Amino acid sequence: MKTDVTLTTPGEFVVGCNYWASHAGTRTWADWRPEIVDRDFQRLSEAGVQVLRVFPLWPDFQPLKSLLGGRGQVVEFRHGEEPFPDDACGRAGMSQVAMDHFAEFLDLAEKHGLKLIVGLLTGWMSGRLHVPDAFAGHDVLTDAVPMRWELRFVRHFVGTFKGHPAIAGWDLGNECNCMGSANRDQAFVWTAAITNAIRAVDPSRPVVSGLHGLRPEGNWTMQDQGELVDVLTTHPYAIFTRHCDHDPLNTIRTVMHSTAESRMYADIGGKPCLCQEIGSLGPVMASEKIAADFARTCLFSLWANDCHGFLWWCANDQTELAHAPYDWAAMERELGLLRVDGSPKPALDTIGGFGRFVEGLPFGHLPLRSREAVCILTEGQDHWGVAFSAFILAKQAGFDIEFQHESQPIRDAPLYLLPCLSGHRMIPRRRLLDLLAKVEAGATLYLSMDSALGDRFEPLTGLEPQVRERRREFGRIRLEGLPGAPSIPCGGQFKVRMTPTRAEVLGREEDGNPAFTVASYGKGKVYVLNVPMEMLLTTTSGSFHAPAALPCWQVYRHIAAEAVRGRAVRKENPFVAVTEHALGEDRRVVVVVNHATEPIREDLALQGGWKVAEVLYGEVRREPGRATCLLPANDAAVMVIDREA
Repeated sequence: MKTDVTLTTPGEFVVGCNYWASHAGTRTWADWRPEIVDRDFQRLSEAGVQVLRVFPLWPDFQPLKSLLGGRGQVVEFRHGEEPFPDDACGRAGMSQVAMDHFAEFLDLAEKHGLKLIVGLLTGWMSGRLHVPDAFAGHDVLTDAVPMRWELRFVRHFVGTFKGHPAIAGWDLGNECNCMGSANRDQAFVWTAAITNAIRAVDPSRPVVSGLHGLRPEGNWTMQDQGELVDVLTTHPYAIFTRHCDHDPLNTIRTVMHSTAESRMYADIGGKPCLCQEIGSLGPVMASEKIAADFARTCLFSLWANDCHGFLWWCANDQTELAHAPYDWAAMERELGLLRVDGSPKPALDTIGGFGRFVEGLPFGHLPLRSREAVCILTEGQDHWGVAFSAFILAKQAGFDIEFQHESQPIRDAPLYLLPCLSGHRMIPRRRLLDLLAKVEAGATLYLSMDSALGDRFEPLTGLEPQVRERRREFGRIRLEGLPGAPSIPCGGQFKVRMTPTRAEVLGREEDGNPAFTVASYGKGKVYVLNVPMEMLLTTTSGSFHAPAALPCWQVYRHIAAEAVRGRAVRKENPFVAVTEHALGEDRRVVVVVNHATEPIREDLALQGGWKVAEVLYGEVRREPGRATCLLPANDAAVMVIDREA
């Protein structure tokens, strides 16, 4: 039983799922059966589930009907034909019956040791809009009439249940950005209004975003949500996220999706990020065994990268439900951890087992991982597409990155990535000058070119552009300056013909045009890749895991050679990711994750006096200067290493 869920403590990690009752789905409250909920909770708790995300469906709890007068004008709101009771519940337009059901629901959760994240304004669920009848045809995000009642809902609901120990956090609601249309200012105001209403009544619990599909630029942004809420959230489904529906569920691109996106949200938004919905999306996507393999790999990866939790969608299969949205959408019916007969799928055992593993660790919360590089996302590019590939490439190359947006102050790091520079704006002059000052002082800068039209090019890169044209030739780039002279793809919209003035050429296109170069800049270095490698990988199926995939990660390994000198562990296999977590100056936790569908033997090289002190998970053979990890497919090893005096 996990009793200390905060959702915000660095290194904290919870496991669980999203919950609707097994007999009713979204009709849980309309068809309230506490004995079934009690049985569901018992099954989930006994399997190791710690946290449930739950949903008081908006029209069940605030069943408002508008009574109309002449010319269709609203005279008043009622519950059907009945006036509201003259009490706090009535003044909020709430159903006392539904509130009583939720009180019983909370007691059942406490009975079984489950903590709850409560999605307050659940007006969107599984492809169906659920709003009170009175608000049909209204935009509930921007119209003042529904917003008045939303605030009343939140104040009354939170005020009623804030004293219950089963509640871990207040979620704005399920993907509320799907409930209407809002520009950036309206999205900010709506979020601020709901968040402030929660905090005014209960300042003791975190406010959780509950949204997905945030971007660094646009209407619903990571930065705005991070300014307002305490916990950001991702719902990283491959088929609903750009660039993610390419490869099998258990391969490196797909299993790194949840971690890469969650880190992007947390780094740019400046708040902890919880992987709040994740799943296989049914039997056509993957078998039950492969879904469990997917879950295992994601669990270790999310945990190692401080992503705070893993909540599967959802608790129960819903194949027998006849009402919408289950009548509409075949995909929504078979997503559970429990089958219709109550038997567990393999993923449930995997999730519960991982939760028990984390709770049994001797050091409590996992310390934050070391990071060697900052990846700066710039204006005019596909931010997620660029970030996703950069994250994977860094993991393959053996280092870790954090993200920031070009509008934010430049963070300190030994290595900076400016991938896929695009357009004519890119990065503000003041930020660029700050960045170049860090490079001049000794940092390394890597930039790859998409459609960029920048300034100070020759002084920065040691290259003189000659002409720019639409690309007609593709083929490959031979990296002659790297060990083994590997090849990477050549592509993109534009080709810029370059003449080196002082840059060293490390790779060329097939016609000899410089494609990968390095030049000194003060005490630092500037690498230029003259193609948008990250987006080429992002948009190509199989580009990371297929047998014919080119070793693009070797570019990243080369540029990071100096930045990784502080690492205690070095690895070789591009399907293995390694994170290091300091327990002290001479003691670290090392997490080794196999993102491949085959077993891997990885001989980790231990640097400068480090040795394996304890193996916490998996099979690790200890040898002088080396730790040999025998990693099953989609699995991991965890060890503690010490540095000898």
